[in-house]
Amino acid sequence: MATSLGPFREEIARLCTAHQVRRLDLFDSAHGKTLSPPTGDVDFLVEFLPLAPADYARQYFALREALSDLLGREVDLVVERAIRNPYFLANLQHSREPLFAV
Repeated sequence: MATSLGPFREEIARLCTAHQVRRLDLFDSAHGKTLSPPTGDVDFLVEFLPLAPADYARQYFALREALSDLLGREVDLVVERAIRNPYFLANLQHSREPLFAV
């Protein structure tokens, strides 16, 4: 399913490579919707390549800030392995749209 993130896909891929992302998916609020007007946040599911803990935190926060700057709105970055709520995970699995993967 195409989203309004189409014009940003190349830059998103560049950011993912720079921040050592293995996979980035769009889900929930922006899934299948346009990004106009610029209100609300955009939800991403992220999986990083293996990183040391200090590098992991640095990459996580830098990626979140870079995506927010690119899209001009707040960004929520969710790490799948941190999800404990099975209902949230099921909803996320249903609505996720792949944006980047290595």
